[in-house]
Amino acid sequence: MMHKKLELPEETDEVRITLAHGSGGKAMRDLVENEILPYFTNPLLSPLEDQARIPLHSFGPLGDRMAMTTDSFVVDPLFFPGGDIGSLAINGTVNDLVMCGAMPLYMTCGLIIEEGLPLSTLRAVLASMQKAADDAGVFIVSGDTKVVHKGAADKLFINTAGIGVVPKFVDIRADAARAGDVVIVNGSVGDHGATVMAARGDLALDADLRSDCRSLHQEVNTLLASAQVRCLRDASRGGIATVLNEFAESSGVRIVLDQHAVPVRDEVRGVCELLGLDPLYLANEGKFVAIVPADQAEEAVKALRKHPGAEQAAIIGRVETVSESRPYAGVSMQTTFGSERMIDMLAGDQLPRIC
Repeated sequence: MMHKKLELPEETDEVRITLAHGSGGKAMRDLVENEILPYFTNPLLSPLEDQARIPLHSFGPLGDRMAMTTDSFVVDPLFFPGGDIGSLAINGTVNDLVMCGAMPLYMTCGLIIEEGLPLSTLRAVLASMQKAADDAGVFIVSGDTKVVHKGAADKLFINTAGIGVVPKFVDIRADAARAGDVVIVNGSVGDHGATVMAARGDLALDADLRSDCRSLHQEVNTLLASAQVRCLRDASRGGIATVLNEFAESSGVRIVLDQHAVPVRDEVRGVCELLGLDPLYLANEGKFVAIVPADQAEEAVKALRKHPGAEQAAIIGRVETVSESRPYAGVSMQTTFGSERMIDMLAGDQLPRIC
């Protein structure tokens, strides 16, 4: 069986990025003004200053704290089923903001382009970024472009920073899990990691794999309206196993998962069984793990399932105290055979350059 060939954007011309496009001269100005700026134009970006000037009074009505994050994206390949490096950069940064309950507002974008990149490829990435930003309701207000010699980078790297505002009375922390709480995931796990692995073309796989790359701000708003959220984090690199270990260690509790309850698509499970991987450790780009009080969990899951992509939201585990018989904070899983196995934090990386 062979994996279906991924269709990349057609190269409609032979125009490619050259070192002149990063020189700071006319070629660079033409690149910025004619190719990049049209995708992101807004009043804060249009002056093309070296910084964006954001009125402070615009933050006040939205909350009492500012959230800020930064991330870099080096995914290989640039395009994969369900997304690309552009949508990944926007959605990944937005999701980092909303995991503390923040409303995402503004972003910066830094492009590191390898000499020789087809201009058509850059255009496709920029168009994807524009759509993802529009869908998430954020503005790209400042940016930077660098071009490096061929071989000094791998086609295209993107760096982003994001700013949002945290509403009053929202207090989400990794150390807030309590015994009696339960663990929620907003859908099937491992989709992104399995998809990127297959898209690299190294494996003869015939599977309907698609990344879950998407913005989670609407789902988090629904969760916050449905339950008191103790802990919340997107399960990107390291998967849900790594996130849950971080919660357990920070909160000093034990987290016990139910193997029956963890949603995994058959296609992802098949890839994992074939390659000896564990879906709990595979990367996700549209999934979060939340810890909420048990009496609010069913209502929260019911509300989450109304969102496209979150139809498989589920309660997958519970939080317990560290006892004399189990004197450690950590994560374990009750298996389908009735036994219990430890779920340690990922020691290495199952798949590098996943985002």
